[in-house]
Amino acid sequence: MIRMATAFTWSTVVWGALAWLSSAPSLAQTDSPTAPVERSFLQETVHLDGVIEAVQQSTVSAQTSGTVQKLPFDVDDSVAAGELIVQLEDSKQQAQVNQAKASVEESRAALVDAEQQFSRIESVFERNLVSRQAYDQARNALSAAKARMARAEAALAEAREQLSYTRIVAPYGGILTERHVEVGEAVNPGQPLLSGLSLEQLRVVVDLPQKYADLARKERQATVSLTDGRVLETGAITFYPYADPDTHTFRLRMELNEPGGSLFPGMLVKVGIPVSGRESLWVPETSLIHRSELRAVFVIDDQGRPRLRQVRVGVSDNGRVEILAGVSEGEQVVVDPSQLVGSDRLDLPAQQQGAKQ
Repeated sequence: MIRMATAFTWSTVVWGALAWLSSAPSLAQTDSPTAPVERSFLQETVHLDGVIEAVQQSTVSAQTSGTVQKLPFDVDDSVAAGELIVQLEDSKQQAQVNQAKASVEESRAALVDAEQQFSRIESVFERNLVSRQAYDQARNALSAAKARMARAEAALAEAREQLSYTRIVAPYGGILTERHVEVGEAVNPGQPLLSGLSLEQLRVVVDLPQKYADLARKERQATVSLTDGRVLETGAITFYPYADPDTHTFRLRMELNEPGGSLFPGMLVKVGIPVSGRESLWVPETSLIHRSELRAVFVIDDQGRPRLRQVRVGVSDNGRVEILAGVSEGEQVVVDPSQLVGSDRLDLPAQQQGAKQ
């Protein structure tokens, strides 16, 4: 009973396909073009949503205390590397510099005096006119003066560095994305001031499901494309060595080479990652006949006549369809079944006889 039901169903499909062909507009009685069943490699690719982000993005923080005097730029403004972006009130730091300079001058004078004293003691000590104790005291005084001079110079360098912290400059060229302080606000070391990013270097990050991680890490191949289909040029691929504990996905990162400047952080892109491959049989997509949930093609037999044959299909790719079962490599299939209408190559009685068997 099951075999009879299956045969009846396929016979119905065959005649339904023929009836569909018969109802199509009549064409000239010429030979229908055919194409061979070809075997080729199918590369399966998983497509994921990726996000563009800036390689250089950071928040500038205060390194000294003071009151904000100037904020030359606002959010969304472009700045060049080295431009002043925050100016702090620097009277305290300037006073510390002046004080350190005075200490250096004082230490330098003391060092000169100690050098002169040691030089005089040394000359008479060689003639045995002073004691060893006086000579040692002069030498130690000179060493102490040198140490005080070095300490004063270090304090001056530190004071100058603190003064430089009142002028915050852009570490790289880019765009300001967020302002954390206002003019007149007092800040302390470590307090965020401005955030920004650079558009010169961009990359794509995407979360890869765990089941694809091993093969993707081994192959290290991926394509990045925009919604309009344009494929972007990418650089090195970096795989994070750990999985996200919540999603169990591995993050993949790729450098982008985009000289046109048409990409911006936060944009969505499509990332295609090869995950497997296999040898498959392919026929033109136009040769496939669709009837309900069943699929069929016209295969040319040894007598050169088209014979309707049920097939099981897989995926479609660039105008062709994968055939999982029903045909063999090298067989010829009719490219456009509608062209069989009105052609003497379509022998309906023969098809009918084949269907009944």
